[in-house]
Amino acid sequence: MAIPKLDVERQTREAAADIASQLAELRELTVGGLCVRYREVFGEPTRSRNKDYLFKKIAWRIQELAEGGLSERALAKIDEIGSDVPMRVRPVRDPNAFVLRDIGNRADNRDPRLPPVGTVLIRMYKGHAHEVTVLENGFEYLGEKHNSLSIIAGLITGTNWNGYLFWGLKNRRRQKAQAETENA
Repeated sequence: MAIPKLDVERQTREAAADIASQLAELRELTVGGLCVRYREVFGEPTRSRNKDYLFKKIAWRIQELAEGGLSERALAKIDEIGSDVPMRVRPVRDPNAFVLRDIGNRADNRDPRLPPVGTVLIRMYKGHAHEVTVLENGFEYLGEKHNSLSIIAGLITGTNWNGYLFWGLKNRRRQKAQAETENA
């Protein structure tokens, strides 16, 4: 039995209206709400906090789920030309990348961001564990004394870094929130 043409058109209009209403709801969400919705439609969390990017990505996924995604022909073409394109794969960020072993007491005149003397900072970078020992007047890395965590981070990565950020001793979001509270 064939489905009448009017019923198919009505179902198509209803589906399109549902997509439109979902997209309108997306526009009203905050970044946090978009992150939750991203997890719902993709089944995994996002690392992005860019509202426009999250909106576009979720909107695309909603439409893909409703309308079926790319055709077999398009997928075959992607496979054909994609095999020659170098891929950039970002490793999943390990939540345990920063490890702090406390084995000393803090001196009162030291920078409060620094852990106590004798503490070993361990940072995973590109699959390798890098250890720095906090000294009274500097830091030890690979048997050499350095005056700055930033210098050591630069040796490891080959680029300029804020040493406190690289070694997990400072968090930009936390620092920004503290500054806003102090200015209020």
